[in-house]
This record gives sequence, structure tokens and C-alpha cells, in this order.
Amino acid sequence: MSGGGFSSFKTLSKTLVRSFSTKPSHHNHHQESHKFLEPSSFLGSWKSPDDPKVAEKKLAQLRRDYAKQVKEVRKEYIHEMDILRLEKLRKEETRQEAIRVANEERKRLKAEAAKVRAQERLVAEQEFRQTL
Repeated sequence: MSGGGFSSFKTLSKTLVRSFSTKPSHHNHHQESHKFLEPSSFLGSWKSPDDPKVAEKKLAQLRRDYAKQVKEVRKEYIHEMDILRLEKLRKEETRQEAIRVANEERKRLKAEAAKVRAQERLVAEQEFRQTL
């Protein structure tokens, strides 16, 4: 039973050591570099008018304006995600091209080595025939 308490202490100490690490993880770096949107003008902007019809119109206008803002933020987000996706795709294509070039080079070197071995075999065979 006492071993279970020790393992939870080890887990806790690992977590604490990891949280004090000098090298920021990707998640922490993202949190540090994240840019928040400006505070919304809609928060706290509602002043209740006396006439319910005016209140309805104001509320509808607020909702429309907010929907427009949300739509713009979503467009920006989609655009950013597309850029990231294209960048990842480009990196992957570059990596695949590097692998292909390395494979071609390896095959070329292998073929050259086979040619050299074949020539050495022929020379050895000719020398053997001459000695007979």
C-alpha cells in the first residue's frame, strides 16, 4: 500500500519538474505568443429602452452586428488554417522529394558498385584463365 503513495509522489514530482523546464513546450509557446481579440463592444452595451419595439430593434441590430463580426473571425481562422495546411503540404512534398533524390543516389551508387564488382570478377576470371 505504501508503494502506491510513492508512485503518485514520483508522478507529481515529474510533473513539477516538467513545468519548471527551461525549454518551453509547443503548447506553452503557443499560449505565450497567442494574440487575443479586442474586447467585444457588445459586452455591457445594452441599455434597456422604455419602448419594447425599440428594444427589439436594437437587440436585432446588436445580433446582426455580432453575427457579422463572428463571420469575419471565422473567415480569418479558415484562411489561417488553409495557409497552415498548404505550408504543411509544401513541407511534406519537400521531404518526399528529398527522400526520392536520396533513393536515386543510393541506387546509382549501388549500380556503380555492382559494375565495379563485375569488372573485378572479369579481371579475376581472365587472370585465372591465363594461369591455367
